[in-house]
Amino acid sequence: MARSKNYPWILVGLLWGVALLNYMDRQMLSVMRPAMQMDIAELRTATNFGYLMAIFLWIYGLMSPVSGIFADKFNRKWLIVLSLFVWSGVTFAMGFATTFNQIYWLRAIMGISEALYIPAGLSLIADVHSSKTRSLAIGIHMTGFYVGQGLGGFGATVAAAFSWQTTFQSFGIIGILYSLVLILFLKEKEKSAETTLFDDPQIKVPSKLFKGLALLFSNIAFWVILFYFAVVSLPGWACKNWLPTLFAQDLKIPMAQAGPLSTITIAASSFLGVIIGGVLSDKWVQKNIMGRVYTSAIGMALTIPSLLLVGFGHTLFAVISAALCFGIGYGIFDANNMPILCQFVSSKYRATAYGLMNMTGVFAGALITSLMGKSSDAGNLGKDFAMLAGIVLLALILQLYFLRPKDNDFAEV
Repeated sequence: MARSKNYPWILVGLLWGVALLNYMDRQMLSVMRPAMQMDIAELRTATNFGYLMAIFLWIYGLMSPVSGIFADKFNRKWLIVLSLFVWSGVTFAMGFATTFNQIYWLRAIMGISEALYIPAGLSLIADVHSSKTRSLAIGIHMTGFYVGQGLGGFGATVAAAFSWQTTFQSFGIIGILYSLVLILFLKEKEKSAETTLFDDPQIKVPSKLFKGLALLFSNIAFWVILFYFAVVSLPGWACKNWLPTLFAQDLKIPMAQAGPLSTITIAASSFLGVIIGGVLSDKWVQKNIMGRVYTSAIGMALTIPSLLLVGFGHTLFAVISAALCFGIGYGIFDANNMPILCQFVSSKYRATAYGLMNMTGVFAGALITSLMGKSSDAGNLGKDFAMLAGIVLLALILQLYFLRPKDNDFAEV
């Protein structure tokens, strides 16, 4: 099956399910605080809840470069299977937690296991798809994250109908079963004759690692990509973790309604955005080598007015409109990060490069998650959402000024 002409799209379908579970399992916690705080008193303050969300991001970020290096060295199929199995097991175990510390450390373990997935999954898709379909393939894969994010918003609804313990346990079992499906059907791409980062027996592994990292960090374009990826991750993570709270505050509705409303709005619009961004980028880059950069810039530009409106709007129409516009823009941006990376980084180092990108983005997310928790307690959540528009504008300017790709697939000499 791995050699059939349809397998590149079968691969996207298989990994789409993994992406869905990846975000659903992590997103549920953001809307289940009201149900959980009845049993775990520490969750009654937004600051403590922010710490709980942030530990996942700090651990996830620290592990991301390591997971990228692993994906460049080891069989990506088994990394993906292991990642899914462990984080699903953690989700299942959270249903049995009775203290804040137990939830805290389970979230840390989830950060380790989930970090293994994205560099491996995206680099595998990038390897099996050519420049004619790469953005669309990655965009379709990204829709799995958004659907998972949207379904995660129903965590509060399911918890209200049953219990938060049953919710975690049920979704954990689903992921464990899906990891068995991947064992049967997921295939690693066959290795080419080209020497990879770890293949040359004359070079010791530490030297090879330093060589790969040195090549990445000597690339000015890669530094620009790291910066704008981190900057746009600030509002991205703020929306994932705190938009339900903002909706509940501004619209004065319970979290059981605000959770699904906010997450589904962002997820549905992001779903549309990655498809638009994928199709537009793949077509544009065939005519103009800057096509992917321009498409990404359009997406970033759409998030700027959205953040202003979500911050200062206090009506249902205003906040829903802002969330829709943000989701479309973020989806367009998200569909093109790995394809743009492919224009500046050799396939030998793409997983490592994306792992570093993920680290900077997640560290930015951990920072903003903690700050937004304090902002929520102080009553400034909407204002601080609006302030994020300014730094996104700076990142947009730097991206357009510095990124000048010369080819669709970077070939290292």
